[in-house]
Amino acid sequence: MNITILDDYQDAVRGLAAYARLAGHNVTVHRDTVSDADALVARLADADALVLIRERTRISAALIERLPGLKIISQTGGAGKHIDVEACTRAGIVVCAGTGSPDAPAELTWGLILASVRSIALEDRRLRAGQWQTTIGRSLKGLTLGIYGYGKIGSLVAGYGKVFGMKVIAFGREASARRALADGVEVVSERSKIFSEPDVLSLHVRLAPETRGMVRREDLALMKRDAVFVNTSRAELVGPRALEAALASGRPGFAAVDVFEGEPVLGAGHPLLKMDNVVATPHLGYVTADNYESYFGTAFDNILAVTAGTPARTVVNPEALGKR
Repeated sequence: MNITILDDYQDAVRGLAAYARLAGHNVTVHRDTVSDADALVARLADADALVLIRERTRISAALIERLPGLKIISQTGGAGKHIDVEACTRAGIVVCAGTGSPDAPAELTWGLILASVRSIALEDRRLRAGQWQTTIGRSLKGLTLGIYGYGKIGSLVAGYGKVFGMKVIAFGREASARRALADGVEVVSERSKIFSEPDVLSLHVRLAPETRGMVRREDLALMKRDAVFVNTSRAELVGPRALEAALASGRPGFAAVDVFEGEPVLGAGHPLLKMDNVVATPHLGYVTADNYESYFGTAFDNILAVTAGTPARTVVNPEALGKR
């Protein structure tokens, strides 16, 4: 079977123990991302199965129509809006989803919070340039941590905040609010308060048509001048250039981000990367060795199971199974 793996930026997949599960198959790994439709079709022309790394490549109906030989799409993590599942079903392409752990992104979120409030990245750069103690940080104990979207990741970050002696407040939909209350977290009823009250605000919301651009420039303007806005979810949850404008005006005073529009960001061209009051990482939230073993192990197992005629519950569109 011809198996193609797209967008392996770090050339990490071939070094995983899970990669051995594909022994005997013809596997092609691409390290870069292409958005041109013709170039993508050329890469996938001979593929029987496709492994996707998160949402790095969009699989549209137009693309699927040009790939008559494709039989399986196996997704690391959940199958999101980047895959046109209905078009896959019509074409008889079986789509499999994986599962993800909230631990790694929650840990990175907390690392970004610490790096921001103590200016760790900035002081590291200045120390290497010959300077000494140029900033004065803040202690987290006694500060207020806001969690916007109290799901699996948000609840872990809230727990870390409690350990550090922070007051934790949350805002979200009804189910999110119920989970927060069950954990003893104060829920604010007014949306404006999740921006105006925290010293650190961490965003944990899924990207969907209704949440795209949900954080507006006027929302960020409600934040304190020394507050930190943290986004390890999706850049598109924030309105275009709203965060850059807010930081330039001084509310909030700082930001810590792991996500950008149009990833990967190369050449340090993004405006946030030119700001000293921003700590940034290149979408590392889920990128850990154990997470990769789990993500790709599941993705490979799903391909083998579908091929063997014993697909697991991870098949997103079981109605496609009988069309091939």
